[in-house]
Amino acid sequence: MSGRTFVDTNVFVYLFDAGAPEKKATAQRLLDAGAEAGRLVLSTQVLEEFYVTVTRKLANPLSEDDAQEATRALAGLPVVQVDPEMIDAAISLSRHQSLSFWDALVVRAAVAAGCERLLSEDLQDGQEIEGVRVENPFLTPRSFFAPGRPS
Repeated sequence: MSGRTFVDTNVFVYLFDAGAPEKKATAQRLLDAGAEAGRLVLSTQVLEEFYVTVTRKLANPLSEDDAQEATRALAGLPVVQVDPEMIDAAISLSRHQSLSFWDALVVRAAVAAGCERLLSEDLQDGQEIEGVRVENPFLTPRSFFAPGRPS
């Protein structure tokens, strides 16, 4: 396996959420360790959702300029391009696994990138979908990218 980890939008949003300091610290540790290890992956969908969320849904939203800068920084990680075939596969997954379409699209992007794990608080922790294990990094303290940890 590649050891790659797909990161859902909410993890990145917490980097800028002053209202959730513990989650912000956890998200920063994940980003620092995972980016350094070259293991983090996201999709064009995550970039889009991130920009909208940090400019419109936070109690203290980012300015559009700051949000664009942050989005550009995240785009420096490996990014899966959502295409029509992935959308179709996500529709099928959504229908067969009782997932929201948007969650299914995240899962399909993770599969397309060859990721072993999907970090998200939107899906059930420990659930395995199409060979990708869902992990909620905010449930219990974990060292996701520690030396010696299988990843």
